Amino acid sequence: MSLREHAMTDSTDFRKKPISPDDYVTLAERTILLEQRVRELELEREQIAAERTRLENEVRILQAELNKLRQPPLVSATVIDVLDDGRVIVKSSTGPQFVVNYPESIIGSKLESGAKVALNQRTLAVVDILPISIDPFVQAMNVEESPDVTYGDIGGLEDQIAEIRETVELPLLHPELFEKVGIEPPKGVLLCGPPGTGKTLLARAVAHETQATFIRVIGSELVQKFIGEGARIVREIFYMARKRSPSIVFIDELDAVASRRLDIATSGDREVQRTLMQLLSMLDGFDPRGDVRIIAATNRPDILDSALTRPGRFDRIIEFPYPDKEARVAILKIHMRNMNIHSDVDVSMLAAKTTGASGADLKAICTEAGMFAIRELRDIVDREDFNKAISKVLGSIGDRSDATDIYG
Repeated sequence: MSLREHAMTDSTDFRKKPISPDDYVTLAERTILLEQRVRELELEREQIAAERTRLENEVRILQAELNKLRQPPLVSATVIDVLDDGRVIVKSSTGPQFVVNYPESIIGSKLESGAKVALNQRTLAVVDILPISIDPFVQAMNVEESPDVTYGDIGGLEDQIAEIRETVELPLLHPELFEKVGIEPPKGVLLCGPPGTGKTLLARAVAHETQATFIRVIGSELVQKFIGEGARIVREIFYMARKRSPSIVFIDELDAVASRRLDIATSGDREVQRTLMQLLSMLDGFDPRGDVRIIAATNRPDILDSALTRPGRFDRIIEFPYPDKEARVAILKIHMRNMNIHSDVDVSMLAAKTTGASGADLKAICTEAGMFAIRELRDIVDREDFNKAISKVLGSIGDRSDATDIYG
């Protein structure tokens, strides 16, 4: 029998053979399996399509980044003047000035003197207007979180607190009072006195009590290495203060940058003098300061330049002397209110023994007295501990008669 005949015989036998119920079950199972496989393939196809879409988006993003990196660099410049014929005069960051065009897409009102722009490197045409940025070094001077010092934490300085409140807080909170009286509020306050008498502490209390932006500057931070950097920092500090007004600028250790100018000076001294002249210009220049108040502190008022201390720049000078006996009692009570004190401790007696001590010395005495108690594993500070602390702290400060000549 040939192969063809054998195949025809098998097919004929299959058609004649009846389909059993078991065959129907087998076909149903196969149908279910095939449907599951189709669903799996459909899900796999959707996953592949989603992955393809994601990869295409990633390719487009990378292509856009690559195109940005291939673009030529732009030159920063400052607008000097806007001409009537639709051109502007700009000063490049490299030094020279150019008369250039700008596209119609840039609104002409934004192109004003002093604006920062980006120039095409080849044609030097204005491409974009750059935002005015503030140095991060200057941004860090802004005190975001106010200190936890209040006026109640300062003892013996009631007169100084009253003066600084009416000089700094009152013009910001009630400016209409000055308008009715017909005077301009003082814009500058100089705090001068020996070290440790509460100048910086009072400034911290002002930062806590007032709702104004508080900008803290240390005088030595204005002394920079390169020519013009210190003056630039001063300009940006006052620009940020005006932008965030009402604001208070506190310059601590003012004598570091505002010492008396001399005829004979080194290159470093001349750079400090340039910074000082920029500070004088910002304190009493042609540009209005708005609701910006200046507080400065120094422990060497004798070396300050006379141009800085005249009225109009620092309208009020507040002196911080060494505390008298009543003030020392108030300061000791403030530092002792959280201490576990023995009943034999007499605050008036301690104040009598601490003649010539500053507020910082009195705080150190309280701390040392507590350390003497801890050394003997006691949780109560007695009179003997304070006597030892007074001998230790005041015995190391020496004679302060030289400070009397400076502060009067």
